[in-house]
Amino acid sequence: MQYRTLGRTGVQVSSLVLGAMNFGAIGRTTQQDATAIVDAALEGGINLIDTADMYGAGESEEMVGRAIKGRREDIVLATKANMPMGDERNHRGSSRRWLVTELDNSLRRLGVDHVDLYQIHRWDPTTSDEETLSALTDLQRAGKIRYFGSSTFPAHRVVQAQWAAREHRLRPYVTEQPSYSILQRGIEAHVLPVTEEYGLGVLAWSPLAGGWLSGAIREGRPFDTNRSSLLPERYDMTMPANRARLDAVERLAKIAEGAGLTLIQLALGFVTAHPAVTSAIIGPRTVDHLRSQLAAADTVLPADVLDAIDEVVAPGVDLAAHEKFDTPPSLLDPSLRRRR
Repeated sequence: MQYRTLGRTGVQVSSLVLGAMNFGAIGRTTQQDATAIVDAALEGGINLIDTADMYGAGESEEMVGRAIKGRREDIVLATKANMPMGDERNHRGSSRRWLVTELDNSLRRLGVDHVDLYQIHRWDPTTSDEETLSALTDLQRAGKIRYFGSSTFPAHRVVQAQWAAREHRLRPYVTEQPSYSILQRGIEAHVLPVTEEYGLGVLAWSPLAGGWLSGAIREGRPFDTNRSSLLPERYDMTMPANRARLDAVERLAKIAEGAGLTLIQLALGFVTAHPAVTSAIIGPRTVDHLRSQLAAADTVLPADVLDAIDEVVAPGVDLAAHEKFDTPPSLLDPSLRRRR
């Protein structure tokens, strides 16, 4: 396992992070499964576990808490807030009112007195940066969080938040958690240059592109296109973007084979090769899945392999632009770009 410094915090974290989104009903993972995955991850050298309040409506945090009981001090523990936690209109977002309340809820579910990294799951256009950063700064001073970061923020919002922290003399975000893979390279053009400029740690989620780079989705191989109840269109092979992804996967598989690597090793090695990226977040549902991903822990891709990948998917290009998660709200909601 490789270890890197998380931004400018001085904290050493593993180049692979255990993501716990699949713990519970979402991944059909039992507590026994989750504990076995955590055990194997720690044995494999992973020291950072990432979860969120909204994963299984708190179920993931509860399962992580049970799995790490008795060994908390050996783990860098990260969670997130901001996404809806029920139908109540104020049980979401990045207001002081909600963050203070929901952090206590997360600490209770995790069974700990603090988290090492508290992340704002998405940019909240209804809440000012000063409001959010002020609340996070106070929670840090209270000892309930050690550091805080953002997740899937557009580049301009990362910059704006850094400016707001300086302007109002508050503590800044020290990490960003964007979606990044060989098939989705758009952040290379905007987000990653900004995180490098500000010295932010980067924890990349979906490095296997939602399963596209796991080796399970191949031309001529039976595949359940309904495998995702959250985004079933992601695997609809009648969509041009998905055909483009499948073609890219076939070419990437040949590159991996020629380099003596699995497709998973190629995919994870690519993400962790970028100098702006601290770690790649993996989200195994089983111990076998985890082991296949841990095999990439020490993968270092040579220049010729990285060049070959660039020939398949050019730098800064997203093969599925419709799956962007940092699109400005005004591009999604017509009412926000119309004069009233």
